[in-house]
Amino acid sequence: MKAMILAAGRGERMGALTANEPKPLLTVGGVPLIERHLAHLAASGFPEVVINLSYRGAQIRSRLGDGRRFGVVITYSEEGEPPLETAGGIVHALPWLGSGAFLLLNSDVYTDLDLAAFAAHAAARSTVLLVPNPAHNARGDFGLDEDGSITVREPRLTYGGVAVLDTKLFDGYPPGRRPLKPVLDAAIERGELRGRFYDGIWIDVGTPERLEEARRAAESGEL
Repeated sequence: MKAMILAAGRGERMGALTANEPKPLLTVGGVPLIERHLAHLAASGFPEVVINLSYRGAQIRSRLGDGRRFGVVITYSEEGEPPLETAGGIVHALPWLGSGAFLLLNSDVYTDLDLAAFAAHAAARSTVLLVPNPAHNARGDFGLDEDGSITVREPRLTYGGVAVLDTKLFDGYPPGRRPLKPVLDAAIERGELRGRFYDGIWIDVGTPERLEEARRAAESGEL
């Protein structure tokens, strides 16, 4: 199974921190977020990684190179400006993802999730990671039944920025800017998407405050 890291966004909520540097290169425990992902992927048995690029993408490419020093082989999906959003970026990267399931990771997620176990559980069915609602997303995104079915009912959980998705979910979507949630909503209606709950270490590193939270977690040995 290939993996895709979403790394094209500007990270506007980071303010001055991303004025001259892309968010995936911000460091936690002295290591750029995206390098943490690459090491995690290599250790979890994902040797082929696709990374989409837009905002200051040349800095990411220069830093990571071909990926071999992290134990992976990187293919870059160049989007130009502006970035194509999540689903648009996936559609653009389909030629490199091939057919079947792939592991999707937001570059700004800090987690101790066992990626290999998650992928093995989800391999036969597109599955999104769902986590307890953080303060910045108190209403959540999706409901989850005991059998793993995703619902639109309350109470809801938050999409954790990690998923195993079948490329067929994106069949028929034309190139261009497109968010992911409508694609997932359509898959839910067709009964083609499941969820898996996780209550371990998980931080959406989307603001300076949450970046500091991740850094404190790293300093305390929580990953």
